[in-house]
Amino acid sequence: MMQAFWLTNVCLDKGFETGDDGVFHTISEICHLKIEDGKIAEIVSANEPLDTTLPQEDAKGLLALPSFVEKHNHLDKTYAGATWKSCLPPKKLIDRLEFEATEMPLMTGTTKERAQAMLQWHIKGGATHVRTHVNIDPYIGLKNLEGVRAALEEYSDRLTYEIVAFPQQGLLRTQASSLMRQAMKEGATLVGGLDPAGIDNELEGSVREMMDIAVEADADVDIHLHDPGTLGFYTIKRLLDLTEEAGWQNRMAISHAFALGDVSLEESSDMADRLSKLGTMILTTVPINRAMPPVPMLHAKGVHVALGYDGFYDSWSPYGTGDMLDKLNRLVERYRWVDEKSLVQSLYFITGGKTTLDKDGNRAWPKVGDEASIVFAESSCSAEAIARKARRAAVMFKGKIVHGALERME
Repeated sequence: MMQAFWLTNVCLDKGFETGDDGVFHTISEICHLKIEDGKIAEIVSANEPLDTTLPQEDAKGLLALPSFVEKHNHLDKTYAGATWKSCLPPKKLIDRLEFEATEMPLMTGTTKERAQAMLQWHIKGGATHVRTHVNIDPYIGLKNLEGVRAALEEYSDRLTYEIVAFPQQGLLRTQASSLMRQAMKEGATLVGGLDPAGIDNELEGSVREMMDIAVEADADVDIHLHDPGTLGFYTIKRLLDLTEEAGWQNRMAISHAFALGDVSLEESSDMADRLSKLGTMILTTVPINRAMPPVPMLHAKGVHVALGYDGFYDSWSPYGTGDMLDKLNRLVERYRWVDEKSLVQSLYFITGGKTTLDKDGNRAWPKVGDEASIVFAESSCSAEAIARKARRAAVMFKGKIVHGALERME
């Protein structure tokens, strides 16, 4: 058991105030946090004398943010840790799948090492939870799952994780059902799927088989849905029908869900009501080259929306660093969330629903009892950290520094 200690001189968001310019600003304060058993046991103002015999670690005024949650990733595909190479531009999705079917078997021997290199990038950026999809198909069997599991198990003292069994080549197209069922017995924790109509060419059969596997394994679902327009929109409808039929409320996630941004706002608004009612999560990577789910409307209607970096530096794209704050910065820029309150509230999308301040300006995080998983940033407040993509000096997971040091570069 870790010894209790005091984390001193931590900068925390305290509330909002209106400045002389009539604009809302965030007020911050310096506090001391008592860390015990991996949780925040006490919070006191730095203005109060600290009478203690416990060890102390000085945060030197660094801003504390709740650690980040990466909700859509592909650890098994990355080239991280390997020699640089760019991508072959795909003409269409099926071409990329065919290329991957030949490339993946050649990479299975380095899956663990590449996944760990990618995990290190995520942790450096502030993520202490990762949901990764892992290819399950006849070309590689369960080899990628074995490598990714090994990597994650070695990093289990630095983050928590979920593993989605992902039939990247198509569940029915490659008759991958038996492999998927085996994956659920060998470490995968969620059942994945891919474009039941666009890839499997059998919408009803594909989604039903996916749900059957999930019910058998008593596992949540996270399906990739790229299919656009009315086809993708109808697929969402059927997914929700089967969610209700199986009693899988609060256990379904739809990744990408581009169709929600392709249809009219009235149609997507009606669908949002149903998504919210069934507790279906929408996961987006904030694409820049096409329509995306209307995040503000979905969030306002109570749909849980979260961000993922997706694959980066792999056969699909040479871009990216895995930095979730960078991804959030793209989201706030896309929707022009430029005011203080909007910036602060946007933390929700990369922290599993946490924000430092609620809408009324009351402190929402940290609170006594919260897990001591913290990102320490060189910034005056969370709004500035998001807008300016502040440097992360250190990352703490359950009371232990897992990256960097409590030092300022400024």
